[in-house]
Amino acid sequence: MPKETSSAEKAARAAERKRLRNKSIRSTAKTHLTRVEKLIESKDTESARQAAVVAISTLDRAAKKRVIHPNTAARRKSRLMKKVNKAAVAQASAAEPKKTRTRKTKA
Repeated sequence: MPKETSSAEKAARAAERKRLRNKSIRSTAKTHLTRVEKLIESKDTESARQAAVVAISTLDRAAKKRVIHPNTAARRKSRLMKKVNKAAVAQASAAEPKKTRTRKTKA
């Protein structure tokens, strides 16, 4: 509970309004991140890539509004794209048949 001064009470009210506003923005960002990770687990890389674009946009908006630190947003975007790219490479390598080498024999 704030002290008895009117400025402390006003600051507490403002902090509560900001907390509620920031909570929804942070929650939206987390939701988009988990959606991408679930798509990666289900091996749907094309949908995961599209969802990653939305998640990155959400992280950028949260950083712009200073809900999360810009470096935190950059780190999360980097880790997210690393996961998406790794899943895409794994799916592409699984789809292609392995090439086998043939040895040349001396005649």
